Amino acid sequence: MESKKELKILFLIIAVFLGFFFLPVGTPRFDNAIMEALYLAKWYAQEHVLLCLVPAFFIAGAIAVFMNQNAVMKYLGAKANKFVAYSVASVSGTILAVCSCTVLPLFAGIYKKGAGLGPATAFLYSGPAINILAIILTARILGYELGIARTVGAVLFSVIIGLAMHFIYRKEEHDKANSQLMMSEPEVLRPLWQNAMFFFSMILILVFANWGNPNATSGVFYTIFSAKWTLTALASVIFAVMLAGWFKIKWFKVLFAAIPVVVTAAMFPHEPLIPFTVGVAGLSVITATDKGEAGDWLQSTWGFAKQILPLLLFGVLISGILLGRPDHEGIIPSHWISSLVGGNSIMANFIASFIGAFMYFATLTEIPILQGLIGAGMGKGPALALLLAGPALSLPNMLVIRSVMGNQKTAVFVSLVIVMATISGLIYGMFF
Repeated sequence: MESKKELKILFLIIAVFLGFFFLPVGTPRFDNAIMEALYLAKWYAQEHVLLCLVPAFFIAGAIAVFMNQNAVMKYLGAKANKFVAYSVASVSGTILAVCSCTVLPLFAGIYKKGAGLGPATAFLYSGPAINILAIILTARILGYELGIARTVGAVLFSVIIGLAMHFIYRKEEHDKANSQLMMSEPEVLRPLWQNAMFFFSMILILVFANWGNPNATSGVFYTIFSAKWTLTALASVIFAVMLAGWFKIKWFKVLFAAIPVVVTAAMFPHEPLIPFTVGVAGLSVITATDKGEAGDWLQSTWGFAKQILPLLLFGVLISGILLGRPDHEGIIPSHWISSLVGGNSIMANFIASFIGAFMYFATLTEIPILQGLIGAGMGKGPALALLLAGPALSLPNMLVIRSVMGNQKTAVFVSLVIVMATISGLIYGMFF
């Protein structure tokens, strides 16, 4: 046994040595790919971590600490009414409007709290896939047929994938359901509606803070975009009132956290990220100094951050090296991708699904990328396949899912998404 362990270490050392020995440093494409990875990581840190992931971590931590486990099991548990469970999970994306990475803490929170594998994976897919703004922009920019196909496909996908995961692991889910029946009734500190309102206020902060520019000068979405920080501030005020009123955090602590936010917002009216960051820091301080459930909330939030952030960073770097950023190439030339996804063959749809599954798409960025690929000759079937696989999956996303569900379930989930996206693209391409 010891010799086998030593041989593994030896092979690892040799592999690392050979990797560095033959590292193509100095070649333009490799050097550019390294820069693209760093640019992507920088962009991700600046645009995505504070506004998207940090609120998502706090929501996930709150789910783990504040959410009544019976409520999770009632609506999403292994024994929950299937129609209710999959209905709730499959339309969650219309509310959340998150990307494939931001949904991960939320998925981990409900899954560890007792949600059934089927509803949890339906939520995991639907969260980033059924973004209402992205669907509307898809229809306006890429055509109404593609927008409608994306909407119908994403909703059906989330349900079918969830049901398939439940069926494949039905024995495990049956055992989980039986164990949930044996669990004792947890202590309820506040009614469900108060917890629901609290979560809703945090979701509003997440949604409004990340509301994208709809590339229009009028309409409902443009109006919301124009007032996004005002709406975020209002949601934050409601959130603060709930903290003091329902979660036993003293008023002077809430004011201590709120005053610096107001001051920095007045000092930097055109830099909303500054007061937002100050608000996050203040929330962290007042929860860290609480010895009750608020302190447990911060500990749970920190646990999710420790588990997920390193994997996301590694995944973003690898994704940047291989595929680069929109309009910037990594090691894989973009014309290779365009040439492989023309027409409507099974292979073209599969390649589009596969590439989409591993490439990272921030919310809404899949639309301009697809616009360029369609202009370069991409078929409409592969375009839909990429739309159905891309926003819901990415290499960083897979690394984190693996840490929550394990290797086998992650491989099955990813395979289901790729296969179904391929079939959907093939069928769509036959008619359009």
